Amino acid sequence: MDKRRNRKHSNNWNNQKRSEQQRENKQKSFVFNRALYEDQEAERERNTAIQNVKAREIICPKCGQPITDIASAIADKATGAPLHFDCVLNQVKQSEPTGENEKVAYIGQGRFAVLQYENIRDQRHFTIKKIIEWENREQQSEWRSELSGLYSKIN
Repeated sequence: MDKRRNRKHSNNWNNQKRSEQQRENKQKSFVFNRALYEDQEAERERNTAIQNVKAREIICPKCGQPITDIASAIADKATGAPLHFDCVLNQVKQSEPTGENEKVAYIGQGRFAVLQYENIRDQRHFTIKKIIEWENREQQSEWRSELSGLYSKIN
């Protein structure tokens, strides 16, 4: 009786014996399908979060126009609200007098600078005359934290 029971459990529905390779393949298939399902679920969550951010209409306080590319926005000094990059650049240009062979440029990390060129046609060689700190590096805006969190989920 024990022999029948063992044989009965080792056979499949068609009364064929399963090999060890078939059992391993079935287990691998299960693991692969589960991982695929988890990847698809994570992708759906990312897409939903990105669509929610894109669906929001964020208005620039300086010009009153919607900000369509939030990734290129810069935080307002006073409120931390997102502003168009061009609005901030124009404000910095108006507040900083520039001389001959000088211009205002963005140098990264929320900073602008007044650049002086030896020859205005050759913009590879310049000297930084003044650095203008626009964004506070220690204090990150809520909208920027949310955006960076979404970007980290994408990769």
